[in-house]
Formats: sequence, structure tokens, C-alpha cells
Amino acid sequence: MVQFPIAEAKSRFSEVLKIVESGSPVAITRGKKREVVAYFIHPSEYEKPAERKLGDLEHWGEITFSDDWKMTDEEFLAS
Repeated sequence: MVQFPIAEAKSRFSEVLKIVESGSPVAITRGKKREVVAYFIHPSEYEKPAERKLGDLEHWGEITFSDDWKMTDEEFLAS
């Protein structure tokens, strides 16, 4: 993994992006101790959060939410 201090990463940003595009992650460091404060990774390496499950109620059925589902404030308060 390649490491760049913040100032160097700013001045060589296009090079940093080329390294990330090639598939290698890049660490951005700060200070004399070169503490890692950020990583640049290729989008294919990024893991999206897993879908949430219903837990104990999973065997009871399936729940779907429609995008056009709407409820007025009165309906919400009455329920």
C-alpha cells in the first residue's frame, strides 16, 4: 500500500487517483508519526452494507415497502 502525507497527496492528486484506478489502495497520513487518517480505495473494493433481516420474525412472512407509500399526519397520529 502506498502512503502519502496530506500535502503531497494534494499536490500529486492525479497520480494518487491513477494508483487507486490500478487497484492499489492509498493511505493518507498526517504528522511526523505518519498516522493514517484516510484511505482511497477502488469502488470495486468497497463493500456495501448487508441487507437487514427481520430477525425472529423472518419465518412469519415477507415485508415490502413501496416507493409510493404515503401516510398523512392524521393517519399516522390515529394509528
